[in-house]
Amino acid sequence: MAGQSVTLLRWKYSHYFEIVEEKEKGIIVKCKLCVGEKLLSTAKNTTSNLKKHLHAKHSTTELEERAPNDTSTPPQAKQQKLDFSSSSPGKTISSTELNKLVAAFIVEEMQPLSTVEAPTFRNIISKISVTGKRPGGVLPDRKTFASFLDNAYMEMETELKKTFADLEYVSTTADLWTAQNKSFLGITVHWIDPATLHRKKAAIACRRFRGRHTYDTIAAELEQIHSSYALCGKITATVTDNGSNFVKAFRMFQADDDNETKNDEDEVIFTDLHAVLRDDIESSERYVLPPHHRCASHTLNLICSNDIVKFLTAKADCKAVYRRATGKCSALWSKVSRSTVASESLEEFSKRKLLVPSTTRWNSFYDALSRVADMPLVDLNQFCTRLDIRCITEREYQFIKEYCKVLKPVCMALDILQGEDQCFYGTLQPTLEILMTKILALKEAVLEKTAIKTRFSSILDSDEALIAAVTLPKFKLRWLRDETRKDNIKMILAAQCRALTIEIPQKEPLQSPESRDHENDFFAFPEEENQHDDQAITVDVEICEYLKSANMENLHDFPRILKIFLKANTGTPSSAPVERLFSIGSLILTPKRNRLTDQRFEKLLLLRYNLKNTLLSIICNVY
Repeated sequence: MAGQSVTLLRWKYSHYFEIVEEKEKGIIVKCKLCVGEKLLSTAKNTTSNLKKHLHAKHSTTELEERAPNDTSTPPQAKQQKLDFSSSSPGKTISSTELNKLVAAFIVEEMQPLSTVEAPTFRNIISKISVTGKRPGGVLPDRKTFASFLDNAYMEMETELKKTFADLEYVSTTADLWTAQNKSFLGITVHWIDPATLHRKKAAIACRRFRGRHTYDTIAAELEQIHSSYALCGKITATVTDNGSNFVKAFRMFQADDDNETKNDEDEVIFTDLHAVLRDDIESSERYVLPPHHRCASHTLNLICSNDIVKFLTAKADCKAVYRRATGKCSALWSKVSRSTVASESLEEFSKRKLLVPSTTRWNSFYDALSRVADMPLVDLNQFCTRLDIRCITEREYQFIKEYCKVLKPVCMALDILQGEDQCFYGTLQPTLEILMTKILALKEAVLEKTAIKTRFSSILDSDEALIAAVTLPKFKLRWLRDETRKDNIKMILAAQCRALTIEIPQKEPLQSPESRDHENDFFAFPEEENQHDDQAITVDVEICEYLKSANMENLHDFPRILKIFLKANTGTPSSAPVERLFSIGSLILTPKRNRLTDQRFEKLLLLRYNLKNTLLSIICNVY
C-alpha cells in the first residue's frame, strides 16, 4: 500500500501485524499471533497500542526482531508452532525428565494410568524435543509407567522410614472409611521438626479393611502398620473419633502405664496357673497400642447434634418452635438443591446461594442456618411463597437467629481445632477454656457449658493437656485467670523440668589465685551440697525467662522447655487430617475406575497426599 504508515513499517515488531484498512488518522491491523480475526486500531505516528497488545496477550512468546535494513513488505503470516528445538536454550529435556514430569502430572491431577496411552496425550508429548533423539518424546506404555510409580512409592516409603528413625516423638490419626462398597483404614503421622519447630505430616496407610469392624481386628491392623514403620514406642498419642470400636480397641490393648507398674513392684501378687496357661495360648492375639486421644472436633459435634437437640426437645413449647423452624428450612434446602427454577428464583432475593447441610457434620448445618438467617424475613417469606413453602413466622425466625448467636463460638472453636498446619495439641485446652468463657457471657447457653465440662472432663483435668498449652509459646499462662491455678501449673512444669536429664552448657567461672591455692589444700572439700540447689535455681530461672520472652523463634534457648514441648505438642487436637486423606481418596476411587486394585489405589493416594513433602524430590531421583 502506498499510504502505509512509515512508523509502523520501521517498527522492529511490525512483521507480527498485517494492515487491513487505513483511515485518515489511524490504521486497522490484524495480529498474526492471535487466533481468529483479531483486529486492532493504532495511530499512524505511534505503535503504543500494539506494544501494549504484545505485552498483555503474548508476554510468554519469544519475539524476534526484524532486521534493521528490512523495510520491505512484512512477510505473510505463518501458523505459530511450539519451538522445542535445541537452538532455544532451556527447552530441550531428556527422556528421564519427561517421564518424571508426566508422573508428577498423573499423581497430582489424579489421572488414570491409561492417560499415558491416550492418543491425544501422546500427540502432545510427541511435540516435545528430547535430548539425543529426534524431535518427538515417546512415553512408555501403561505397565512400564506403573512400575515407575511403584519405584517412586518404594523410595517415598524408604525416605519416610529414615525420617521417622531420626525422630523421638510422633503422633498418628486413624479412621475407617467406606467407598464403592469397600472399607479402608487410613493412618496419618504427624511430627515437629526439631530444627524449625514446624509441624509436618505424612500418610502411611489407606489399607483395605476386610470383614467386620471389630475392636480386635482394628487393633491388629493398627499395630501391624505402626510396626512396619518402626513407630512403636515413639507415638505419643493416636487420635480417633468417638466410635465404640476404636475406643474399646485402645481400652483393651493400650500399653500399661509405667507409674502403675512402679507402684505394684512392692506388692505381693498371687498368680493363677490356669490363667497363665490360658494367656499363653491367647498371647498371639495380644496387641499393644499407644495412648489414645478422642477427636475434639467430633466431641463438639456430638454436643451440638445430640446434647443441645435433647435440651431443645425436652420442653413442649421449645420443641415445637425448633421442629417447625428446622422443618421449613429443610424444605427450603431440598427445593433449592433439586429445582433449577427455585435456584434461579433465589437470585432475585439474595446474591448468595443457600447451603445444603451434610448429615455427618454439624458445622455445615450451622452454616446453612446462618445463610438463612442472613436473609431479611420479608424476602425470605416472599421466596417461600413463590416456592409454595410455608412461610417462616417471626418467632421461628428469631429462634434461628438466637440459635446461630449462641452456637457461633462453638463453630469458631471447630474451625480452630480442625486446622492442620500449625495446630498443636496445646491449642485444645485454651480453646475449651475460652469457649466456656464466651458461653458463660451468654446466659442462654448454660447447658452448653455443662455439656462441654461433661464430655471434656478428662481433658480439662489432664496435666498432659495443661503442660502442652503452657509449653506452647503462643499461650503460656495468658489464657488462665486464676492465680492459684497458674502457680500449680508452674509447680508441675518445674517438676517435669527437674526430672529431665539434659546436659546444659555452662560457663566455667574464672578462678582467682587464691582459689587455685585451695586446690592444693589438704582440707579442701567438694561443695556437692550446693549442686541440687543450683539446678533448682537454673530450672526456676529458665521457666521465668520462658514465660517472659519466649516465642517459637527462640524456643531453642530453653532446652528443658523445648524437650517437654516436643513431647506434649506432637499430637493433634482432632482427626481431621485422616478425613482429608479420605477426601482425596474419593477423587481417585471413582466409579469409572472400578478396576483399580486396592494396592494401586493406596499407592496413588499416599503419593498424592505426600506430594508436597516427598514426591517431588523422589521423582527427581528415581527411574
